[in-house]
This record gives sequence, C-alpha cells and structure tokens, in this order.
Amino acid sequence: MSTGATPTERPLRRDAARNRELLVEAAATVFAEQGLDAGVDEVARVAGVGVGTLYRRFPTKDALIDALVQDLLTSVVAAGREALARADGTGLESFLAYAAEHQARRRGCLPRLWAGDEVTEGLRREFRVVAAELLADAQAHGRVRGDLTSQDVSVVLWSIRGVIETTKDVAPDAWRRHLELLVIGLRPSDVRLSSPSLTADQAQRVTTPAPRPR
Repeated sequence: MSTGATPTERPLRRDAARNRELLVEAAATVFAEQGLDAGVDEVARVAGVGVGTLYRRFPTKDALIDALVQDLLTSVVAAGREALARADGTGLESFLAYAAEHQARRRGCLPRLWAGDEVTEGLRREFRVVAAELLADAQAHGRVRGDLTSQDVSVVLWSIRGVIETTKDVAPDAWRRHLELLVIGLRPSDVRLSSPSLTADQAQRVTTPAPRPR
C-alpha cells in the first residue's frame, strides 16, 4: 500500500534545511563585513549555492535579514531560559555575556535587531520577559542592585550594540571591556542612582518596530 510519499521527499527536506543554514550563516558573514547594503548574490556565493536557491528560501532580501535576526533572538532567548536554571543568581551575567557575544557575531544585522517588524516582535517580547525574570533572580540573590529595572538591562545591551558597531573595524573585541564595566556597575552599592531608568512605556517606544520604506 502506497503512503503517498516518494523516497526523495525526506532528503529534499534535509537539503532545504541545510541550504537555509548555509544561507543564514553566509548572510551573517557578508552583512558583518559589508553591511546590509551587500547584495544577495554575494550571500549566495559565500553559501556555495545558486541565487535561485537563495530566492526559493528567501523571496526577498528583507526576508533573509529577518531570518538572521530571528535566529539571533531565538538563540538569545533560549540562552536566557537556560540561565534561569542557575541556582546562584549568576544567570543574568551569563545571559548578558551570551547576548553581547551573539550581537558581535551577528553585527551585520544589528540595525534591524531592535527595530525589525512584527515577525520578530514576539521574540523581542520574550527577550524582555526573560530579562526581567533574570533580573529578579539576581536581585533575590544579592548579585545586583535592588533599584535596577528590566529597562536598565535592555539599555545595557543597547549600549553594547553601539560599542560593537562603532569599534568593529578598529577593535572588534572592545565591547568585552565595556560589558565588564557595565556588569561591575550593576553590583550592589550604598550609592543611590541619581537619575531614573526608562519607564516601561519609553522602552516599548524605543523598541517598537519602525515602518519599513515602501
């Protein structure tokens, strides 16, 4: 009795998944080196596939960039969930280090990381939830200041993004020292902060996806 499936279907699905992986990794490399103005033909060349294969997986360049952002955010959110399992309150520091490292590795898509579209907005919401949970855990363990907010955590990573983008061609690892300085600044202290953090509404407005040019 026939199942309706041909012997070639499963290998083709594996090939498609492999091509997607190759294209996303190639896009990360090309956009990191040349910026988002780089052509998709160069992405296909680095991936070792034809341009037609690229367009079958990603019908537009925007779709390819969105996939790159989605993969980055998915990895960061998953790392945050794993960090929550730590029993000593160090999950927040681990999460910040992982997120910063992945921003550096995917620096080509950073202009769209916090201002993408509705496709990745759900992941950004998950990111904010995870960051808030990690912050609460770190505070409960006395690892960080009690007056920090989840918006402060977001600003730490936004600032890391700025360091990555401005130093990438001169000192690509400069963000590591900046992150260390920021983490030290999160430590408990008797010195009160003199300025308020962003409100939740302000942070939401900052990360609201910008309309795409048509």
